[in-house]
Amino acid sequence: MNDLSEFGHDPWWLIVAKALIVFVFLLLTTLVAILAERKVMAWMQTRVGPNRVGPMGLLQSLADGVKLALKEGIIPRGIDKPIYLLAPIIAVIPAIMAFAVVPFGPVVSVFGHRTPLQLTDLPVAVLYILAVTSVGVYGIVLAGWASGSTYPLLGGLRSTAQVISYEIAMGLTFAAVFLHAGTMSTSGIVDGQLDTWYVFLLLPSFVVYVFSMVGETNRAPFDLPEAEGELVGGFHTEYSSLRFAMFMLAEYINMATVSALAATMFLGGWHAPWPLSIWDGANSGWVPLIWFVAKVWGFLFFFIWLRATLPRLRYDQFMTLGWKILIPVSLGWVMVVATIRALRVEGHDIGSVVDIIAGVVFAIALLAVFWAMSRSKRRRAGEANAGPDLSAPFDPMAGGFPVPPLTGQSRPGQTSRGQTGSALPATRRSEPTQASQPVPMKESSDA
Repeated sequence: MNDLSEFGHDPWWLIVAKALIVFVFLLLTTLVAILAERKVMAWMQTRVGPNRVGPMGLLQSLADGVKLALKEGIIPRGIDKPIYLLAPIIAVIPAIMAFAVVPFGPVVSVFGHRTPLQLTDLPVAVLYILAVTSVGVYGIVLAGWASGSTYPLLGGLRSTAQVISYEIAMGLTFAAVFLHAGTMSTSGIVDGQLDTWYVFLLLPSFVVYVFSMVGETNRAPFDLPEAEGELVGGFHTEYSSLRFAMFMLAEYINMATVSALAATMFLGGWHAPWPLSIWDGANSGWVPLIWFVAKVWGFLFFFIWLRATLPRLRYDQFMTLGWKILIPVSLGWVMVVATIRALRVEGHDIGSVVDIIAGVVFAIALLAVFWAMSRSKRRRAGEANAGPDLSAPFDPMAGGFPVPPLTGQSRPGQTSRGQTGSALPATRRSEPTQASQPVPMKESSDA
């Protein structure tokens, strides 16, 4: 299907049916993912999860949806109402549109019509995915700006910086994939992984993509735009009822989208894993749907695992990871992949073994960089734990943030009390005053 000859021949009713199936698949995935997240986190944290609504709590997601639908939709004063109402829609639609070029399976027969299990494909399908997913952040930014409140605005601004940072790294991982595959169509990328999946040939790209997809979806530990401890609820603080449900829907659909892209780009798409691929019927007919859905749910479980395990990062740590580690690593790896691709085009005999060796060497170098950074961080932490030099002049902006002085520290020209000139007499500081003497408690007359 590298020439895309199988696309563009479906009757209108089959196109509509495919679109509806994709939409229903995303809705059902969201309902099941919400329930699975609560169940799996309860299991990991040794507690009881949802078990009241339906048998073993299986109808909890449906009950939550009905509850949100029946809640009152409160619209605050002082908002930009058109943008306020439009923002949740902008957040949901791009996540659904990205699935238009995701291949679910091979060519099958539907009522006598041969059609691929994919809505459509493009010669530049990877660029289409990047373009569509980048639009989704506008829903978050506009929601924070139109709410007329400080906390949602800060959450929206954080999301802008976050998505810009991690979409650059994600785009570079895609560049490595289509450079190696020689095509930008998703069906062609899947066909190129018939023998060896790109997770083995392009391991550094896969590692960077895993970090980037978590940051792209605003999921823990990268859920900075909705950090409850400092932003109340983030960009959707002023939303309720179905409008809040749409933001929640957008989050889970984005999780399914990036998981499907990870399976398509690096895990062979709908191809069966080894040793199941030895079976002749594993990659034909409707059976590949099972492998594709299983791979998507493997990544969804990974999202839940991260949320139950890791604490939220600080914003400076988050930006450091994106700009100082992921983007430089991605740039270097793209140069390696481009060099290997150029040698192949020139006619040099370079097999997959060279790709694997290059990936392993680059992964070792990446681990060495992480080890060096962690060692440097531990050394700085040890120096910080040693305590400050109280005899040295105190600089409140030494660490980049204004901090109060410790006991015994003073700025140049100041005493330890922070006053200019002579300090208070030591006897006055040390002698207890009458107000500080303990006052005997009066016995209760109710004894």
